[in-house]
Amino acid sequence: MAERKTPYLEYGTLMRQRFGGRVQKIAIDALLSCPNRDGTLGYGGCTFCLGEAFSPSYCREHKSVTAQIDAGIAFHTQRRRSADHYIAYFQVGTNTHAPIEHLKNLYAEALNHPSIEGIIIGTRPDCISSEIVELLSNLANNHYVAIEFGIESTHDSTLSHVNRHHDFACAKESIALCKSRGLDIGVHLILGLPNEGREEIMVSVERINSLPIDFVKFHQLQIYRNTPLAEEWTNHPERFLFGSDTTSEEYIDLIIDILRHLRPDIAIERFASQAPPHLLLHSPLKGMRPDMLREAIIRNMYAGNFTQGDSLGIKA
Repeated sequence: MAERKTPYLEYGTLMRQRFGGRVQKIAIDALLSCPNRDGTLGYGGCTFCLGEAFSPSYCREHKSVTAQIDAGIAFHTQRRRSADHYIAYFQVGTNTHAPIEHLKNLYAEALNHPSIEGIIIGTRPDCISSEIVELLSNLANNHYVAIEFGIESTHDSTLSHVNRHHDFACAKESIALCKSRGLDIGVHLILGLPNEGREEIMVSVERINSLPIDFVKFHQLQIYRNTPLAEEWTNHPERFLFGSDTTSEEYIDLIIDILRHLRPDIAIERFASQAPPHLLLHSPLKGMRPDMLREAIIRNMYAGNFTQGDSLGIKA
């Protein structure tokens, strides 16, 4: 059966083309800290962050990398998500924030697993060095290697407001350095951070178009309980694009506008994130499942005869 064509470039399609079959990422918690929590840059983390919201159940216990991969493959297989190829995804924490020898050992353990064909490293733009890029570039000679940067916003005022401790220039420099060594690059962007409306978001999309990246993850701003952002959302709701009366249709409309202004060669890995409901104070999607969101986006784009990049005069 021919693969279904969508009006935008899906990350899964990009990876199937690269590997010749279905690819499944296996999340890894390498027990690495964050420089914004351990005192390297600051304490307390970003105002929106709640670490426990990002860990799949199979990597919440303190297991070795190998044991987490085994558990992850079993987890997805039991849910009928078996794949032709598996990639270890160092997801939790800042996965370049450690001595180089420790990083070598972590990445080597993952790549030595018989089912693993590559690694994806999630990190911050300010936790990249030429030594780390050299390590990843060498690994890429024999394995698939990608790096995901949480840039979250391209507006320095927003980054300062949410306590990121880096600016957008830092993100641009780190992305350029990694791309110069042949690594695949992804970025994360949070939609709806304080004081950012649609205009600011679309400026970020324009800036992302100028970056040498391969894929992007969009996250709706979710307000986690017991975070500084939860207090701000309660006391200053006027600062937020997604208020308590926001509907999923409004979010879908924003995503479609973003896609129409996004370079068509940038693959979309996700449109929103999920978290356990008991951790959430507010989410603009109000429990809408990712598969339902995806189908609504596709349906509305077809209805409007829209494609990724068409507002740029480029057809996907």
